[in-house]
Amino acid sequence: MKVLYTLLAFGLLPLAASAQTANVIPQKPKLPEPFATKSAKNFSKVKGWKDGQTPVAPKGFTVQLYVEDMQNPRNMYQLPNGDVLVAEANTIKNTLMQAGAIVLGASKAENMKTSANRISILRDADQDGKIETKEVFIDGLNQPFGILLLKDWLYVANTDGILRYRYKPGMLKMEGPGEKVTDLPANDRNQHWTRNLLANADGSKIYVSVGSVDNMGDNGKDVHPERACILEMNPDGTGRRVYASGLRNPVGLGWAPGTKTLYTTVNERDELGDELVPDYLTSVKEGGFYGWPWSYWGQHEDPRIADDAKRPDLVAKAIVPDVSLGSHTASLGMAFYTGNAFPQQYRGGAFIAQHGSWNRSVLAGYKVVFVPFKNGKPSGPARDFLTGFKASENEEKEVYGRPIGVLAMADGSMLVTDDVNDRIWRIVANK
Repeated sequence: MKVLYTLLAFGLLPLAASAQTANVIPQKPKLPEPFATKSAKNFSKVKGWKDGQTPVAPKGFTVQLYVEDMQNPRNMYQLPNGDVLVAEANTIKNTLMQAGAIVLGASKAENMKTSANRISILRDADQDGKIETKEVFIDGLNQPFGILLLKDWLYVANTDGILRYRYKPGMLKMEGPGEKVTDLPANDRNQHWTRNLLANADGSKIYVSVGSVDNMGDNGKDVHPERACILEMNPDGTGRRVYASGLRNPVGLGWAPGTKTLYTTVNERDELGDELVPDYLTSVKEGGFYGWPWSYWGQHEDPRIADDAKRPDLVAKAIVPDVSLGSHTASLGMAFYTGNAFPQQYRGGAFIAQHGSWNRSVLAGYKVVFVPFKNGKPSGPARDFLTGFKASENEEKEVYGRPIGVLAMADGSMLVTDDVNDRIWRIVANK
């Protein structure tokens, strides 16, 4: 390690490497015993960005404010003409939940506005990186998140179902009501409400990510068969089936470049201690089972499962994830970089937004990390890419913002949403 820091000090490592090497997450973590530390309730305090202040990217990149005055911008999707669609939605809190958030201190970590329940459209007509047009594209939705254009159909995933609309290139406002393609499970207790969408290469199948109802599935006794999973269906909603299961809260979806391998980011369970359980990036095998709620990181049984609810048969076949993203980091949005504007080391790799922890004594996440890929597989651990969201390492609770969504743009730039501050950042490689 001393040699490494000497090389960094004298500039003998590549610039991009020197900005990242000191902050990596072990790809295959050494897991402690459950409850090795107490379960913390340590919510961050979001103080917002000062005028002119931005997150921090490695040397060779510039971070710009792309757009502000959104309302909880979450997921993004770029249309073929360059327009960007943004799902604006929020966790819906009743009066009791809002009061509880205030008591626990969570209200300072989140944007407590009501859910906008809409999709907005952003247009940069002259492609100079600055938005000239911002309009409401579709409103009256129900916690929308996933967006997908398939031929001339635009699909939108509400928390309780998927709609599709006839899309015409260049339109700034969707015309007419959406057609309901299928319902999705959305229980009264709907903790993980985001539903993401992804199509396969020929557009014959659509994949839908559906998070669990809660943290532990009522100790394993009440697990909804179509939650904590990725569903597969035909574009018209028929043929729906569980493609992979045991995924507590899969959010990011993508195909590893040059392959037919599906990858997802998974937000794992809480309340087992500071270092349990790591969120992860993993390939998704058809019919694969990934442990939730009975086990984690393969065959590590969750000690909270009641004796009469144990499933040793499922634990035995639980798949070990590919890449650890750190415990309680809330790793959500993901984008594979398929452009050529970023340096070679980033091409084909995955960028992942970490919304940040609440269940860890020292805050974790609050950044965008990068996982390198080679030949369609992860080739190294996750390392820092976009930082500066924490106000200070010495003031553990204060943060400027919380990244949640990532979009690799056709021009080679990258967008990152900060939902708690209602803005989107743009990262470009310097020429």
